[in-house]
Amino acid sequence: MIARVRAGEAEAYAQLVRAHTGVALRAAVAFGAGPDAEDVVQSAFFKAYQSLGRFREGAAFRPWLLQIVVNETRNTVRSAGRARAVAGREALLRGADPVIPESADPAVAALAEERRTLLTAALDELSEEHRRVVTYRYLLEMDEAETAQALGWPRGTVKSRLNRALKKLEKKLGTTADVRGTDRREAGGGEGHE
Repeated sequence: MIARVRAGEAEAYAQLVRAHTGVALRAAVAFGAGPDAEDVVQSAFFKAYQSLGRFREGAAFRPWLLQIVVNETRNTVRSAGRARAVAGREALLRGADPVIPESADPAVAALAEERRTLLTAALDELSEEHRRVVTYRYLLEMDEAETAQALGWPRGTVKSRLNRALKKLEKKLGTTADVRGTDRREAGGGEGHE
């Protein structure tokens, strides 16, 4: 598809945009763009289009695009301030959850909301690199290879930083809570991480 875009096929680029808009918006919000997420994503797609000549043949498009989205988001967040970034990440965590059915137990819903709030606060206390690796790997659901490509790190660095970040989150949360919302002690144990 990249070859078709480079050849001037406008519809091919429109297909790329449609295929990757959702994850680009989630990334922008996860890294703090908040209400500016759509503008950030639009700017990132424009820059990606302009930079297609530098796109490495055979590389995955999604991690490359997300690097651009994260850079655009960082520029936006810098100008807007830290408080806005925190609100944007919290909005992502709330927005990503399925709607709770009316028949759901209110106690379960309250517990889920409490866990989400604690996780957001714990993520905010991590270093930038640890927050980024956790966000890419779990909140944006990228596999290890895509995370490595998006961050520009070797896979071993992704593994080690992710391991350290998860240990810090466990310490901050006071449990062996998994980023994806399950408590390993409740789920039957198991030490270690993916």
